[in-house]
Amino acid sequence: MSFVVVARYVTAHRDRVLELLEPMAADSRREPGCLRYTVHSGTEDGVVVIVEEYESEQDFTGHCESEHFRRIVLGEVVPLLSERQVTTCVPAGSGR
Repeated sequence: MSFVVVARYVTAHRDRVLELLEPMAADSRREPGCLRYTVHSGTEDGVVVIVEEYESEQDFTGHCESEHFRRIVLGEVVPLLSERQVTTCVPAGSGR
């Protein structure tokens, strides 16, 4: 069963956030258990959406503990955000 994460960011610094997320996405795609990590520029002003898919919730936990996540997302991206919403998902009907 896969574990999906959808992060929605709102920022007045969208171009800078997208720039910071380029190396973040590349590093994340090389992590064990990462099946997908895509960054999207929202059609609304200042919105960035990240869709991530991992083989398991433990793989996502490992992602959150990675050096690049702490340095880029927590250290550089989060301070630029006015809103951050993270939703975790599992396939419907998975019994979870």
